[in-house]
Amino acid sequence: MTITIYHNPDCGTSRNTLAIIRQSGEEPQVIEYLKTPPSRARLVELLEAMAMTPRQLLREKGTPYAELGLGDPKWSDDEILDFLLAHPILINRPIVVTPLGVALARPSEAVLDILPNPDIGPFTKEDGELVVDASGKRVV
Repeated sequence: MTITIYHNPDCGTSRNTLAIIRQSGEEPQVIEYLKTPPSRARLVELLEAMAMTPRQLLREKGTPYAELGLGDPKWSDDEILDFLLAHPILINRPIVVTPLGVALARPSEAVLDILPNPDIGPFTKEDGELVVDASGKRVV
């Protein structure tokens, strides 16, 4: 089974999502999208699969979002795609692709909804937040 994560190792949410996938028993294909950005066609496919617009995928924090004026509604979807491809740091993450679907895993536990084996046992995020308790119940 193939699971792919578009990952940023500097992002806590992305690291937690990767840990959840691994705890489910899968070793995903990890694409560090800042080093290997998706093609325009692939980005469009991912957006369609998530039923998102390019604007909805924009990340503001820690990016050139404000300096590029991306909050201005004048930008078309095609123009936003151009910005996402020119500045991959603008792509919100992590995006996870599984046989059950594609999701922007924010928060990280959102990935459980598309994992073939969501019964991962107890799981705590790096910051100490409990996601799944000892009984296997999701707590967040």
